[in-house]
Amino acid sequence: MRLDTGSTVRPRTLTAVRDGAPVALPDSERLVHLQFRRFAGCPVCHLHLRSVVRRHSEIEAVGVREVVVFHSGADELREHAADLPFAVVADPDKRLYAEFGVESSPRSLLDPRAWWPVLRAVALGTVEMLRGRQKAPARNQHHGRLGLPADFLIAPDGTVLARSYGEHVDDQWPVEKLLTLAEEARRVRA
Repeated sequence: MRLDTGSTVRPRTLTAVRDGAPVALPDSERLVHLQFRRFAGCPVCHLHLRSVVRRHSEIEAVGVREVVVFHSGADELREHAADLPFAVVADPDKRLYAEFGVESSPRSLLDPRAWWPVLRAVALGTVEMLRGRQKAPARNQHHGRLGLPADFLIAPDGTVLARSYGEHVDDQWPVEKLLTLAEEARRVRA
């Protein structure tokens, strides 16, 4: 069941894989950009998250906290998320995915709009692996490789201000879209 804009997310505490720190969802002081990605080491996810890392200070400056969820186990995820400056959460049983209505589908890779991003991400990821800057994903993914991404912007009171369910592997909010949504939310709340 997908969440609509205006839905309310029930409060909970997640756990960051890097240091075991608690991650409040919603955050009582900031907007939360809750991202659902695919599996640890996903080349397309990795490339997307690098764009978020490059602009992380801008994201924080507009009052947004990044929280990224993967359907991989914490041990595997730590190998791929150690240098990310935001909370990364393991959801190997896909409980959060189910609660937020985030799905898997063959169209994640079969959609022609995904082909170029996949080729680009695999090529760049291969170069990074050869340089020792990136690890390869595990051969077997417990929940497969067909996950679809999703993005949610959640207010401090738990209201879903904006959401997007991806139609293919590279269908996620670019940083510019997130910044625009955060600015709109700030104007509405002011």
